[in-house]
Amino acid sequence: MAKWGEGDPRWIVEERADATNVNNWHWTERDVTGWSTDKLKELLLGLRVEGPEGSCEVTDIPNLDGEASINNRKGKLIYFYEWNVKATWTGTSKTGIKYKGNIEVPNLSDENDMDDLDISVSLCKDEPNTTLTELMKKEGAKKVRAALGSYVDHLKSEFTQGMILPTANGVASKPQPTQTKVKVDKTQIGSSVSAPSPSTGVKIPTCKFSLQETFLTSPDELYRTFINQDMVQAFTHTAAVVDGDKGGKFQLLEGSVNGEFLELVPDEKIVMKWRFKTWPCEHYATITLNMKDRGNETELKVEFKGVPTVEEDRTKEGWKRHYFEAIKQTFGFGARLY
Repeated sequence: MAKWGEGDPRWIVEERADATNVNNWHWTERDVTGWSTDKLKELLLGLRVEGPEGSCEVTDIPNLDGEASINNRKGKLIYFYEWNVKATWTGTSKTGIKYKGNIEVPNLSDENDMDDLDISVSLCKDEPNTTLTELMKKEGAKKVRAALGSYVDHLKSEFTQGMILPTANGVASKPQPTQTKVKVDKTQIGSSVSAPSPSTGVKIPTCKFSLQETFLTSPDELYRTFINQDMVQAFTHTAAVVDGDKGGKFQLLEGSVNGEFLELVPDEKIVMKWRFKTWPCEHYATITLNMKDRGNETELKVEFKGVPTVEEDRTKEGWKRHYFEAIKQTFGFGARLY
């Protein structure tokens, strides 16, 4: 039995804004079945392949049978998902003849590697034989496998906000390796499809804009959130490399975002060059973070310059969701006590 005033730290609720599941000791769970159903349909519908014989496209998802959840135990995120996916594809030959077929994936599960998925492609009953079936079996199956891998990637990076909470020192514990073994493509902030990087030497139109947000914390704590590797890994829920010195480089979200710190004024200002990996090679935006102490809260103004015009909305939404909202949910900087 612990002595008076020396309680077992596993059971001590530390002082923090939300006082919820501190030290990440208790089991917490999120049911993401509904979200998964919508995401799978979004990723699969409209998948298209073309060949000399014609084209094929996924046109319907008549059945998605399964469930998914995310669990946190002692700072370890565990993903459970099991799905039987049935889709319909429509093929059109070069001469305009249409064919219909089915796709079935019975074993999309956290227990299976993505390369081990059984993807069955067939023609509907009474349809005449066509070479489009082979096109769908070969190229179509590859795209289906990639889309299912993207679903798992989104599940891990987009739907885990707030699952890992900070401990007594204000830093969330580093997520431990999960039990899933799925090999997936990298996800992009605010985008469900990864586009290849445009080539260098291309002149592109850019824009500038600003965002403003208020956090219920001190300027020094908010400043540290952006330059401390452990804290960055906590709110992004992925491994990150962050060298928090002037000239230091950073890489977040499995390589989707990278850049360099150009100027650091402790507790007041951060200037960085920043880019999505899908932007033209070596093209960076300049982002300036200004922090002002407003008593019990900190006002953050973020100025963006050099963002490709076509990426403005995506960049805004990505910062709001994957920086502002994620930081508030992870560290309790959005909670107010009365």
